[in-house]
Amino acid sequence: MTRRLAVLTVLLTMVASVACAQKVLINAAGATFPYPMYSKWFEEFRKKFPSTTINYASIGSGGGIAQVTAGTVDFGASDGPMTDMQMKEFQDKRGSAILHFPTVLGAVVPTYNIPGVAASLNFTGEALAGIYLGKITKWNDPELTKANPGVKLPANNIVVVHRSDGSGTTYVWADYLSKVSKEWETRVGKSTSVKWPVGLGGKGNEGVSGSVQQTANSIGYVELIYAIQNKMSYGKVKDAAGEFVQASLASVTAAAAGASMPDDFRVSITNAPGKGVYPISSFTWLLIPSKIQDPVKKKAIKDFLNWMLTDGQKMTPALDYAPLPQAVVTKELKAIDKIQ
Repeated sequence: MTRRLAVLTVLLTMVASVACAQKVLINAAGATFPYPMYSKWFEEFRKKFPSTTINYASIGSGGGIAQVTAGTVDFGASDGPMTDMQMKEFQDKRGSAILHFPTVLGAVVPTYNIPGVAASLNFTGEALAGIYLGKITKWNDPELTKANPGVKLPANNIVVVHRSDGSGTTYVWADYLSKVSKEWETRVGKSTSVKWPVGLGGKGNEGVSGSVQQTANSIGYVELIYAIQNKMSYGKVKDAAGEFVQASLASVTAAAAGASMPDDFRVSITNAPGKGVYPISSFTWLLIPSKIQDPVKKKAIKDFLNWMLTDGQKMTPALDYAPLPQAVVTKELKAIDKIQ
């Protein structure tokens, strides 16, 4: 009996060891823009694949690019595609290419806190650029009042709030402003981090949301889901067709409808043409090394990408993100084979 117990103990230990050996922990970091969606996906993926855990740090796109380049995470995430220079730096440091995989479509919205004003305001590109350049300083500026007939805007000073960290949300915002304002393009430009002419900094979409909520007469920019979750006022933005459009699943999907997706998936859809287009829309990307040495991690990451592009896309509308166009999904599913 003692011998049988000993053999059984050994067998159980071997089974437990095999089970433990199959478990895999994947670390990732980056964009706050899609964090609510990623949190849901990683939770649901673990339910389907209990042996895989994906830990994600919502630290901003700049941090995601830096950490995946340094090799301190298995993959990164960004709302702005990496530049040619950043991709070369990754190649030089890691000895392989970096691949971009679009995950969802989202919107960046102008959110504000004006005591006594409950209306959904209209913003032109000129107004938003003027505010963030420090040229429009009061809420009753003519550029704002003419776009909002019937709304009594106060003569109070505008408190500008922006991101303090490297941010893909900033990239999308600055990319849009660069397209609608030549002065913004030449003075500030587009990047995950820019030299702000004016304003107070907040860390993450969470930080900007909190600052706007706590500061009277303020304006900030956040991903749509953060404005909705925090019950914040956010405005319509004038699109390339001259229509004031509110961010929604339909208007964000419309922004991507005419996009020509390049083979490396790096594309901008801000200020896109067409009717009913929300102009501050963007894809957001996972940044995956083309060579992954650990075969177990490689399989788990590829399994996640396949799941995210199929079952995962069905979960996006519930969190106010727009699913990827089917043509993009088809192209990405083929691109997974580039991970070696």
